[in-house]
Amino acid sequence: MVVERRRSLEKLEKFKDKSVIKIITGVRRSGKSTLLRQFAQRLRAQGVEDASILFIQLDRLENEHLREYHALYQEIMKHRRAGCMQYIFLDEVQLVPEFQRTVLSLFEQERLDLYLTGSNASLLSGELATLLSGRYVEIAMLPLSFAEYCELANTAPAQAWNTYVRCGGFPYLSQIEGEDEKRDYLQGIYHTVLLKDIIERHNVQDPYVLESILRFLMDNVGNLVTSKKIADSLTSFGRKTSPMTVEKYLRTLEEAFILYRVSRFDIQGKQHLRFAGKYYVVDTGLRWLLLGDRGRDLGHVLENIVYLELLRRGNHVFIGKFGDGEIDFVAEKGGARTYYQVSASILDPMTYERELAPLKKIKDNYPKFILTLDTLPMEDEGIRQINLLDFLLANVL
Repeated sequence: MVVERRRSLEKLEKFKDKSVIKIITGVRRSGKSTLLRQFAQRLRAQGVEDASILFIQLDRLENEHLREYHALYQEIMKHRRAGCMQYIFLDEVQLVPEFQRTVLSLFEQERLDLYLTGSNASLLSGELATLLSGRYVEIAMLPLSFAEYCELANTAPAQAWNTYVRCGGFPYLSQIEGEDEKRDYLQGIYHTVLLKDIIERHNVQDPYVLESILRFLMDNVGNLVTSKKIADSLTSFGRKTSPMTVEKYLRTLEEAFILYRVSRFDIQGKQHLRFAGKYYVVDTGLRWLLLGDRGRDLGHVLENIVYLELLRRGNHVFIGKFGDGEIDFVAEKGGARTYYQVSASILDPMTYERELAPLKKIKDNYPKFILTLDTLPMEDEGIRQINLLDFLLANVL
């Protein structure tokens, strides 16, 4: 069973036949290849002939000979058809050294619509980004949302929630029975990303330090950190590391779409703050894999899930600072802004006051929400409480 990735398909549809390259990025096994197949199927349903669709998976052994930019270009040109639009899908194109040369030559061809996927953010760096400035669109893929997971697992939200919050939303995971089997699958993704997309690609000299940094950040999801704090922590455990080394490894982890850094925004001063930020993991299942249940820390796991959902909905997301108070997320989209606090529960009076106090200090007219697992509705000075599962399933707010 396959779930339709509707948001991403709608973005692809919007740019179909336009003179821009569609570049789909995201961590391995997040569904990029499936998205391309779904879009190719849409094209067929719209009357596009099979001969006008060329799909090349460059991570497949049978296509290994095409991982050379001349060979790839020649293969595509062999399938060119005069007088009709053709759709070229290149999956995991970063496996082709100097793939930019092929892409740039194809871009100059008339009546050719080009779609790429890649598992590393460096896909959009260097020559390609420079020469195609303003002529490509990036569509960022994440593992399944909770709504998509429920649809794929074909189960009620209340039943799906405990598995999703623990094991995450990698698409194939919902089809695997058994905790050990799920862990084995996640282990395979983790090792592939770490070895193929980070250690080999960046020639990492000390993989142990890299993994130590990743474990530290997994254990500190939702906490403000700096490179110095991470380096000091590793040094205190006997692994002497400099902030500069930490910075370098953080960049590689972000490029492989394992971690996302969220900077802070001073709401009063209306400026972005340079120092300290928070990191969230691309999928909570990877956190469970590395930390087990001891790293459950439900409040921060819920923050992680909300952050990813806000990204899926097309928001630019920041951590809000207002005086001494903090707002979990400031989400901006289309010139509008929304504030979110996230808490497992606010039934305790002290928790209630702590979570709402920062929102009450903000006197602008933008919407303010607090997302919890509580089911009792509440509104206080215009701040609305929303059940988290309802928020994740609603595709609004």
